[in-house]
Amino acid sequence: MLIFVLGGGGIMGTSIGAPGRRPVMDRLGPQDLMLLWSDDFGWPEVIGALAVLDGTRLLDSDGRFRVEAVREVVGSRLSQVPRFRQLLHTPRRGLGRPLWVDAPAFDLTEHVRVLPFAAPPDEAGLLQAVEHVRALPLDRSRPLWEMWFLPGLTGDRVAVFIKVHHTIADGAAGVALLSAFLDPSTDAPTTPARPWTPTPVPSNRDLFDDNLRGRVQAMEGTLSKLRRPATTLHQARENWPAVRENYFKGSAPQMSFNIPVGPHRRLALVRNRLDTVKQIAHSHEVKLNDVLMAATAGGLRDLLLSRGERVEGLVLRAFVPVSLHQEEPGQARGNRSGMMFVPLPIGEPDPVRRLRLTAAASARQKHYVVGPPEGILGRNRVVQRAMMRGLGHQHWANLYAGNIFGPPIPLYLAGARITEIFPVVPITGNFTLAIAALSYAEQFNIGIVVDANACPDIEVLADGVRHHLQAFGSSRPHAEAG
Repeated sequence: MLIFVLGGGGIMGTSIGAPGRRPVMDRLGPQDLMLLWSDDFGWPEVIGALAVLDGTRLLDSDGRFRVEAVREVVGSRLSQVPRFRQLLHTPRRGLGRPLWVDAPAFDLTEHVRVLPFAAPPDEAGLLQAVEHVRALPLDRSRPLWEMWFLPGLTGDRVAVFIKVHHTIADGAAGVALLSAFLDPSTDAPTTPARPWTPTPVPSNRDLFDDNLRGRVQAMEGTLSKLRRPATTLHQARENWPAVRENYFKGSAPQMSFNIPVGPHRRLALVRNRLDTVKQIAHSHEVKLNDVLMAATAGGLRDLLLSRGERVEGLVLRAFVPVSLHQEEPGQARGNRSGMMFVPLPIGEPDPVRRLRLTAAASARQKHYVVGPPEGILGRNRVVQRAMMRGLGHQHWANLYAGNIFGPPIPLYLAGARITEIFPVVPITGNFTLAIAALSYAEQFNIGIVVDANACPDIEVLADGVRHHLQAFGSSRPHAEAG
């Protein structure tokens, strides 16, 4: 999650040239580079999903987790997700940007792992175990993903936390990645894993030639724009209203929780029925995302009031990602996101009016989505890293809030039904609060991630989100907000 959205990621898998033809490099784009550099600033860009499974078929007669059976299923699907057997390779200076290459060797046991958690078998203990494995850094000498199974819940339930580096996928692409390992029924056939032979890392000569071609193409693009000043000026004028609206039209108030993100997180889960949220949206003539935003605003209001902070007239700004994927549903790959800032009327005491105000503001901001720009912001490493340094003290927004559309039907992992699933998103800069919803099989579940120092009172925020969702459902719509 980054406030500067500067480019798109590549497709999944490395393009392999035929013998005698120059190889096609799968290099990181500008947005991917910033996601990678975020790690260097102490803000690990790991996206994740926490799922709870009916573990009856995953436990043996002694209650031990059958990890080999799971590895067999996961291994048989890896050919559908080539990125999961690739490394990030950083060439030496002068050979261009980092790129994806096949790992020379791959050991599935390093990626599909088990951690029976010793804490009490309740949700609090589970979330502590999830935070423990989330905080473990991904080893860049291996493919940047892990699947942690956490047996120990009551009722033969098994949790699984899947973590993937953000350079591999955004929210929409992450759902598509996960679907490769899931089935629509418990008895889906398992096919043997396909033989896999890694493609060698490109030679320095190939990397040099590819980097030179890229620089020449970038120069040609710049010269083309200079030769067409009227067209270039027209495009700049078209983009300026969105840039002005998001970056130059005031700033977000700096709150007690807007401090540089530290290393520790706390997590909370909020469960909802999708049909209930849809009914709220329908009865109030708003979108699902508006319901999430307004409930977030209500939770923030409760949080600030519990801290004794003033909320009268307060309007916070939420960073909201906007998917720019053009693929068919379930086929999204890489990172392709725009962004907008949505005002949240924290000072409005009436829940329904707050919902209507939020919906009106969100509808307006959709006209000012900032996409991946080109030019110096998209290519210059010095400029990008300067932007990264400024994220810890940015004043454009207060928090992250997003909505991800997941599978509409129940799915199975290694024959075990996924009973519920929650998104776990990264926090970056001074965005110490992140709230994301994921729809799945008639559920609309919310995952909240906070910096442990900035928001030790996460339960107040989570309870507030729950309370205001209930308030929307029990309140009758009234006059249109002004």
